[in-house]
Amino acid sequence: MRKPFSLIACFLVLLFAVQHRVRHISLREREELKVTDWDCLGYYMYLPGVFIYHDIKKLEWLPGIEDKYKMIGSWFYQASKIENGNFVGKYLIGVSIMQAPFFFVAHSIAIVSHQNADGFSPPYQWAVAFAALFYTLVAVFLLRKFLLNYFTDKVVGISLLLLCLATNFIQYAAIDAGLSHAYIFLLYTLLLIATRNWHLAPSWFTAFAIGFIIGLAIVCRPTEAVMLFIPLMWDMENRESSRIKWQKVRYYSWHLIILGLAVFIAFIPQLIYWKYVSGSYFYELGSSWDFLNPHLEVLVGWEKGWFIYTPVCILFVVGMYFIDKMPFRMSVYWFCLLNVYIIISWRAFNYAGSYSARALMQSYPVFALPLTAFNAYILSKKWRGLFYLVSAYLIALNAFQLEQYHKTILHYSDMNKAYYSRIYWNFHPNALDMSVMDKNEFLNDTNGYDEKILWQQNGIEKFKAEFPAEKKLLSIPLEIKPQNTWILIRATIKATEGYWGSYLNASLQYDTIAQHGGVRFFNPLAKESKHNNYAFYMQVNNRVKNAVLNIYLSGDCNIAGEVRNLCITLLTKK
Repeated sequence: MRKPFSLIACFLVLLFAVQHRVRHISLREREELKVTDWDCLGYYMYLPGVFIYHDIKKLEWLPGIEDKYKMIGSWFYQASKIENGNFVGKYLIGVSIMQAPFFFVAHSIAIVSHQNADGFSPPYQWAVAFAALFYTLVAVFLLRKFLLNYFTDKVVGISLLLLCLATNFIQYAAIDAGLSHAYIFLLYTLLLIATRNWHLAPSWFTAFAIGFIIGLAIVCRPTEAVMLFIPLMWDMENRESSRIKWQKVRYYSWHLIILGLAVFIAFIPQLIYWKYVSGSYFYELGSSWDFLNPHLEVLVGWEKGWFIYTPVCILFVVGMYFIDKMPFRMSVYWFCLLNVYIIISWRAFNYAGSYSARALMQSYPVFALPLTAFNAYILSKKWRGLFYLVSAYLIALNAFQLEQYHKTILHYSDMNKAYYSRIYWNFHPNALDMSVMDKNEFLNDTNGYDEKILWQQNGIEKFKAEFPAEKKLLSIPLEIKPQNTWILIRATIKATEGYWGSYLNASLQYDTIAQHGGVRFFNPLAKESKHNNYAFYMQVNNRVKNAVLNIYLSGDCNIAGEVRNLCITLLTKK
């Protein structure tokens, strides 16, 4: 029986992902594709280290690569120097194993086309970018086939569209392609297929496949060991099925040995690497956890909350109610609960720069099961038309936010509730909208306020200060009526030094107390070494009568540049 809708959904995901990759070559203008930097370098550097430079101990080749390509980031954290003088990678080698076929193709292309065969020139960047795309898109087609075993074509198609186009899937399949998430996404899909196959027709091959998939996932990201609960709890939806399941396990108990052996085989490359560089088969990576105090901000925080920025994920949880009669019910329950708990317990819970909760993206094939169960239920009801509209809205919102994220309007780390409210469906925020990123107060409506200009700069004032940098621009004594009063600070600033670590600040000093406000030089609207507009509000305490307003520049480095159009306005409620 033909199932065209879900197949069309897969191709739509493919087209959107490829388009997104090609369109957004880089997060910075006029820069070549770069996907092996920051964390991605930690996953990838084993390949050039082993096959090009033959050095994964001392990494003596890396400074030259850094001088040429700037891959490390702010500091070298991708590996740690140990007592024997060698460097041990912070990230495990599983991702580089999966990237290897694409790396070898890129290396051949670089040699034949007379490009730099150094592991980091454009052929290698494109190879890593399309490796992630290839693995995730193969996974989408396989996931479709798996879901069709339990749900109808239409339901599966809608689920795939929501799973891939209404979440952060595209960002980590198509853009941040050097991270581990896209590769492990495929492994979860393969594990679901292998687990189902073993329970239908146990064989040593499927037992080996289950073990090898789990082992490879652990070598990509150690916390993925939790995926063991998927085959462990499969076919245990009730007491009778559990009894049959364990009878089957006892009968095929030798399959457990094969499974364990497969896990070990997948882990052998990592053990060899650790032994080679550190002298021991095991090395402590030093992760920090807060298991007794998990961070719910990962799910509902305004910085990167999973349910806030990709609200379709709420349906992943709601759908748990609708899988009570499915053979995978207990697998999904146990896995999702433990997986989420582990992810929200990591001490660095914001997971660096990311869109929504990126650490959950790789496990979306498992979450697809409750999502599809919910969709099957809702599409059988008379309000399915409303569901179509909501689904279209969530997909459109996510596409819009991906564009905002690319422009850094939706910031990779500094989001908050007030700022999100200013940029929601707003692709052209202004300088005042940007000010809320720095948690300034905001006057939403100036109607009913008298405006008085306290200071208007004429001409250009140049500034320069050495670290620790602070440059006072002016001080204004104020007499303030006991009414609802605000101060608006506006300026045009060109920073030739200190753009990335400096601020335009204001302090309102009265008695022994001071109010503070300020905005960073760099923001989604600003350009380095260009004239940029800045503005922010300060609300004055109603009990204040006399105060001094200080306007100054500060930075965590040397600063230099010029200020023009500095304007201070007092707004008083009529």
